[in-house]
Amino acid sequence: MVAFKLSSPWLIATSILLSAATTTAFTSRNVSSRRIATIPTLLLSSTADTPVSTQYDVVKVDLTDGRDYPIYIGSDFTDDEAAALIKPHILGKRVLLITNDNIDKWYLDRYQKLLEGDGKQVDTVVLPDGEEHKTFECMSMVLDKALELGLDRRSTFVALGGGVIGDMVGFASAIYQRGVNFIQIPTTVMAMVDSSVGGKTGVNHPLGKNMVGSFHQPQCVFIDTTTLDTLPDRELKSGISEVVKYGLIRDAPFFEWQEENMAKLLARDPEATRYAIKRSCENKADVVKADEKEGGIRATLNLGHTFGHAVETESGYGTWLHGEAVSIGTAMAATMSEKLGWIDADLKERIYKILEDAQLPVKLPKESPMTVESFNKLMSLDKKVADGQLRLILLQGDLGGCVFTGEFEKNALQETIEEFVAEINA
Repeated sequence: MVAFKLSSPWLIATSILLSAATTTAFTSRNVSSRRIATIPTLLLSSTADTPVSTQYDVVKVDLTDGRDYPIYIGSDFTDDEAAALIKPHILGKRVLLITNDNIDKWYLDRYQKLLEGDGKQVDTVVLPDGEEHKTFECMSMVLDKALELGLDRRSTFVALGGGVIGDMVGFASAIYQRGVNFIQIPTTVMAMVDSSVGGKTGVNHPLGKNMVGSFHQPQCVFIDTTTLDTLPDRELKSGISEVVKYGLIRDAPFFEWQEENMAKLLARDPEATRYAIKRSCENKADVVKADEKEGGIRATLNLGHTFGHAVETESGYGTWLHGEAVSIGTAMAATMSEKLGWIDADLKERIYKILEDAQLPVKLPKESPMTVESFNKLMSLDKKVADGQLRLILLQGDLGGCVFTGEFEKNALQETIEEFVAEINA
């Protein structure tokens, strides 16, 4: 246990860097060895006489050219503590804080106030909530505001919300004056375990999900799991689909832990929730370090996404939550993998069971508009298509093993699509 009594945000930030020497190594059968900077306990205070204690973890995303950044993971941060961690990553004096019209009533005022001070001016933008608003037109509201305010290149954009807000704000920061800094403050499980980490930003296009975007890394990610208290149950379950993914593609012990603890995750058990977020971030950070721009191994993080994105696009953005569509896509990937003989029936059944235990869908509903033709058309537009060849993330071998490949029997793909479409009218 390492403890510090600090009275200045800048001293606290310095202590975080120094504490990187205090690390723990984690190794599993399917996860590469990692060193995670962890500060078990910090005593924080605005004055030397009034300490406030908290506990949190720091997961480091290792990148090249000095672009490393921390993911802070904890709960019940006071305003002073949150400010002490976030503000050292704001390099200039101007901040544009962006959220949606659902999150604003819960957290906008708090974060605007705690980011102010020390000569910083914080302006805000509130965007409409929902996947259907993840458009270039909606994102342009951020650019319009930045231009109206005369923000320069030392300005920082801050994304406060779920994956939609994070993706749009990240993209806006990537293209505003050819790039300004931004910070992620995710408020959903989906954003905490996946979309806020790794620098993928973008918006949807009527012909395909996330087809317009850029890679642009944040300065830091600040996760206060207390914000999940206001997250609807449906959104919670949607985020769990991405947690399941990490166990399937690379971290078998994590999958086994989820099998034993899914009820706790659904019940929002604080300890289980924080562990699942931290373990997911560790996995994501490892993959991003190895393949930042998705030239190979990072594509495996898209297990179930090619099928799922087709479902989201054809059904209309907002009909399905992203994690719900990915859950169906994961079931389809597992089914296809078994048809290819790459996994056994027992593993397929375990995958279906854990998704069902998480109360996630594993088949298309009666009202689904999906057809064999729409699946094939939309999947042919997927970002992982190369030289006209569809490439998929499929499971192979024991739990935790997967491949990213275009070399598979096409009849297995068609049989899988036909099987799931047939269930609509069954």
